[in-house]
Amino acid sequence: MNELQLPSIDYAALAPILIVFGAAVVGVLVEAFLPRRSRHPVQFATALIALVAAVVMVVRNASTRSLTAAETVAVDGPTLFLQGTILVLGLVALLLIGERSVEQGGAFVSQAAIVVDSPADRAQAERAPGATEVYPLVTFALGGMLLFVAANDLLTMFITLEVFSLPLYLLCALARRRRLLSQEAAMKYFLLGAYASAFFLFGIALVYGFTSGVTNARGRGGVDFGTISAAVSDSNASPVLLFAGLALISIGLLFKVAAAPFHVWTPDVYQGAPTPITGFMAACTKVAAFGALLRVLHVGFAGAAWDFTPVLGAVAVLTMLVGAVLAVTQTDIKRLLAYSSVANAGYLLVGVLALSRDGLSSTMFYLVAYGFTVLAAFAVVTLVRDADGEATHLSRWAGLGRRSPLIAGVFTFLLLAFAGIPLTSGFTSKFAVFGAALDGGQAWLVIAGVVTSMVLAFPYLRVVVMMWLSEPGETTPAVAAPGWATGVAVGIGVLATLALGVAPGPLLDLANGAAEFVR
Repeated sequence: MNELQLPSIDYAALAPILIVFGAAVVGVLVEAFLPRRSRHPVQFATALIALVAAVVMVVRNASTRSLTAAETVAVDGPTLFLQGTILVLGLVALLLIGERSVEQGGAFVSQAAIVVDSPADRAQAERAPGATEVYPLVTFALGGMLLFVAANDLLTMFITLEVFSLPLYLLCALARRRRLLSQEAAMKYFLLGAYASAFFLFGIALVYGFTSGVTNARGRGGVDFGTISAAVSDSNASPVLLFAGLALISIGLLFKVAAAPFHVWTPDVYQGAPTPITGFMAACTKVAAFGALLRVLHVGFAGAAWDFTPVLGAVAVLTMLVGAVLAVTQTDIKRLLAYSSVANAGYLLVGVLALSRDGLSSTMFYLVAYGFTVLAAFAVVTLVRDADGEATHLSRWAGLGRRSPLIAGVFTFLLLAFAGIPLTSGFTSKFAVFGAALDGGQAWLVIAGVVTSMVLAFPYLRVVVMMWLSEPGETTPAVAAPGWATGVAVGIGVLATLALGVAPGPLLDLANGAAEFVR
């Protein structure tokens, strides 16, 4: 009888993930045992300390390059870079989530079970403290994202996809105001996300069938990326299994990155979710999803690049085109930023499809730059409000520059960064991914990217003109004084957007040094 051999586990390499998951469990216990009035400061501090500790451990692991936990988790340069990105952006998002002075009680409903538009609902919207369950949900989501970018086999990737997706579905439904819109957004996200997960899982089954003829240390077949790579190079199985499996897996991942035609959830969810959660998803979820997509294409299926590049290239062009054209038609600032996110997913796909070290490093740089800018943009959106909450209709922003020049100036700078104006991070990040794509022979993608960038500049500049050249009207909302948390979040986002536009070299060098997968 063979003795059971337990896999070796490098706990130091897994420390950032374990710290964040541990904080999530502590948050659940806090909800169970602490009185309601004490929960917010304790939950906020617990989550904040855990994320800072996890960042410290990522830095300490900077030189680690290994496969651990029976080779299901890869700790390498891209893993550590993306984990650090998720944690830092998560810290900024946590400041927005923890804000309680812009709106009394915060952006979240007091009790999710309260009937919408009932007297109790109207009362909680005015004065009740927001739900603190959001903190363990956010930390569970962040823990799932950290493991998602490190997953070295498709089954681990699927499990972690669900770990961070399920909390996001719940968080989208917890808006304090416009609760029907929030609940509708959560339901759409959940249903479409379930379909995407089913596609992903079916793709795993087909890929496993394709690898069944390959022998590895655990027997025949497998869904780890080493076995998949070997099967792509030398397998007698039908290539239909390979291409169908890769297509279905790609659908699951492209749904998460909001690439067309799998983007249809994005504008509704971005509009209906609490704005801090919208920013959290726009920044952190995009980093996690692209991190997984990079590993799948660069490590597992690199041998099939000649086959999948034209198809994913067409998806990238469609994504850029849909995001740019539909952004022009939007009348709500959150929906405009949603279609901007769709277009930026297309630009990131350009970097992914360069399939080179420069493509990998430029994509990781783009994720950092875009994450800081989009978080700052949504932080500004939380400040422009009236008696009914946030004023997101574009017509309400007319004349904002005369009523609040500082906030309008900050938002103008962020919109110019989205448009890719020089001396902003938007310009340097687009320049980096387009340059990598040109070097990789993908000139057609670069041409599409440049053209759609020019189209996408119009809706951004329209908002700028509206804020500065229109007279403020009776419906022009006031701008709430930011609390310390929102002020810090906006400041970090603006400074990062400026610094990465003026001096991108250090981060580009760091990304280039980290751009090598463990195989």
